[in-house]
This record gives sequence, C-alpha cells and structure tokens, in this order.
Amino acid sequence: MFADTATIQIKAGDGGNGAVSFHREKYVAAGGPDGGDGGAGGNVVFIADDNLSTLIDFRYKRKYAAEDGRNGAGGNCTGKNGADLVIRVPRGTVVKEAETGRVLADISGDDPVIVARGGKGGKGNARFATSTRQIPRFSKPGFPGEQYEVQLELKLLADVGLVGFPNVGKSTLISVVSAAKPKIANYHFTTLTPVLGVVRVSEGTSFVMADIPGIIEGASEGVGLGHAFLRHVERCRLIVHVVDVSESEGRSAQEDFLIINRELQAFSPELAQQPQIVVANKCDMAQPEQIAAFRDFIEGRGLAFYEVSAATTQGTKELVQAIAQRLSELPPVKRFEIQKPQLPPVPSDKQAFEVRVVDGVYLVDAPWLGRILSVADMDDYESLQYFQRVLRSSGVINRLEEMGIQEGDTVSIFDFEFEFVR
Repeated sequence: MFADTATIQIKAGDGGNGAVSFHREKYVAAGGPDGGDGGAGGNVVFIADDNLSTLIDFRYKRKYAAEDGRNGAGGNCTGKNGADLVIRVPRGTVVKEAETGRVLADISGDDPVIVARGGKGGKGNARFATSTRQIPRFSKPGFPGEQYEVQLELKLLADVGLVGFPNVGKSTLISVVSAAKPKIANYHFTTLTPVLGVVRVSEGTSFVMADIPGIIEGASEGVGLGHAFLRHVERCRLIVHVVDVSESEGRSAQEDFLIINRELQAFSPELAQQPQIVVANKCDMAQPEQIAAFRDFIEGRGLAFYEVSAATTQGTKELVQAIAQRLSELPPVKRFEIQKPQLPPVPSDKQAFEVRVVDGVYLVDAPWLGRILSVADMDDYESLQYFQRVLRSSGVINRLEEMGIQEGDTVSIFDFEFEFVR
C-alpha cells in the first residue's frame, strides 16, 4: 500500500527538575547548597532513509515521545540527559505543523533534522547561592519539551514529472527510457501510485523521472486519482506534459492540454509556472495533419514540442537528450524553507498561575508560559515588549504588585530571571 500522507503527534522530552540539597559531611558545618541541575530532555529527530518509500508505518503508530531528562541530585550531580528519538522517513518528506501548516522540516538531505527540541533541565539550588542568599531552599523545574501534531507529506524527489490524462502512454514512456517497470495496460488508471525511474543519458549523467498517475478534469477538487498525487509534481524541475496526439480516446489533444494545465493552476499557481515541454505521443497512430495542427498550437504558446511513439521508441532518444539539456539550465530540486514560529497571541484572559516568595525571590509557576518563553528572544526588543504584555494581560504583574513586590526585587519564571521595574 502506498501512503504519502500521515498525521502523528511528537513530543520532545521534558527537562529534569533541579534538586534542593545541602552538603552533609562529618566535621564540616554549613556545607552549603549542592543541589544539581536536571538533565535536558531528548529531541525528536527526523532523518531520511532511502530504504523507505512510503509513510504507511505512521498510519498504525501515531504517538512518538523522546525520553525525559533525569532530575538533579545532591553532591552537585547533574541529571542524565534524555535520549533523542530518531524517526526515519522516506527522503523527500515534508514535516508541517498540522494546526497552522507551518513547515517545520524538509527531510531531503542526509543530515538529521531536529523538529521538536527537548526542554532544558531545571537549575539546582546550588545555582542560586549568592553572598546575600547563602541558603537557597528552592530549585527550578525543568522546561517542558516541544510537542506538535505534525502532518507528514511525501513529495517525491524527481527532476522530471510526467503529467497527462490516463492512457496517454506515460507508463510506456518511462519504461522505455528507464529501468522502471510499471504496470501497463489499455485501460484508465492502470498506474495507481507514482513510479520513479532513473534515466541514464551518458556516462555519469542521469536524471530521475516520475510517472504521476493520470490527472483528469476536476482533479484539483478531488476527482479521480490525480488529485492525490499532484503534490509529487511540486518538486519537479521540469514538467513533461504527455498528450495523445492521435486522439484515440475520442478527446481533442488541444483540449486535453488545456484541461491539465488548468488543474495544475488550480492546485498551485506556482506549479503552473514550472518549466514545461510537451510530448506528442502515439505519433505512429496519428495523421500528419493532426501532428502539424497540434505542433502549431503548442509552439504558438512558446513551448517546446517533441514527437514520439513510446510503443515503438520512435523519438525517445532525442527526447531524453532534450530533457537533459533543459535540466542543465534549471535550478536544483526545490527544497521547502523552514518557517519561523509566530509569537502566540497575547492571552486575553487570566490564565492559571501561582506566585510564591522563597528567600526574597518571586517564583512564578505558570506552565503555559514555558511555550511563550521558548519562542520569545529576550535579546530582541520586540520580543521583550511582547513578553511584558503577556505578563500584564495575564494578571501576573498585578499579582506581584498585590504581594508587595518592590522595584529591584527578583522575579523568576522557569530559568529566566529579571529585576522587577515599574
């Protein structure tokens, strides 16, 4: 079974909590704080595996979690870091945040990609000892790991995508010019899944061709099989549009050409602008007048036109050479850019939080602030202003003032500390 989409939940490990501990040793009085930090949570890492060609495994297992970091301990012992979780996917898989559609990763290269980062470990009480605070009796909890519901989309890494109506000869063409062996029969939708083939042009020169299952009118709206596989054309550097110029199915070659391009445009305007050449297949069955009329129609639109008969291999060598020449002028296979996260909206109502004072430090316990801190850059003025608005709108600032906080007092939220300023 070919599966090219899946939705799963991933969660990076939570950071371990810092420890509250004091040194105990015979004949050593007031040994001081020695609570260690918690370990960092494991990351969720995606890596390309060329032995995989489908996302079918993710239809049966949908939850993936990395290991949590261990808690710190006395004697300044830092907790063990959580192990990373490595998820192997077919090369060409794009990982998107399901809720927003934001691209988190494009698993097309050889390097592992961290999609969800583990939480930092909390600080032990030894970290909070100062000349004025010699017996800190508090530590910090670990940060929660990032978690997402993600959509996996396999977008084949092919240089050339064959598109066209069913039964126009795409499968025959790819079987002739490459070692691919698709099922070939004289009925519509013989090809049920995309087929990849490596086309060798000369010693050391080759390109990858993809046979995309037949697209019909309405495919972009879910009609037929083509709509399920249009995503695989998105990466192609060159679209090879195969048309039955003999009109053996009773359709007009010109109308077929226009319909397929309308479907590409409806699916993705960017896709419709991809470089395209037109292959008039089944020339051995066509009348010279049909070929000449279709050539004039295509060349009048500024597109390259090639006559072939895939069944008899007529014109296929010249077509392969022309495709290779065109590819040498085009940029490499498209990679999807990772999109930065947007700052969450400022809370409009008061969310749950707790404030307590320990050794003169105001500790704010608000789990929902962990997510905001993870995306806010405190060295950036705009992010800092945003964070201040969050504290004000959520009621944290008002609560601190009710508890009698003074200017210059220390406020601690997870591992972020700052001096209170009115």
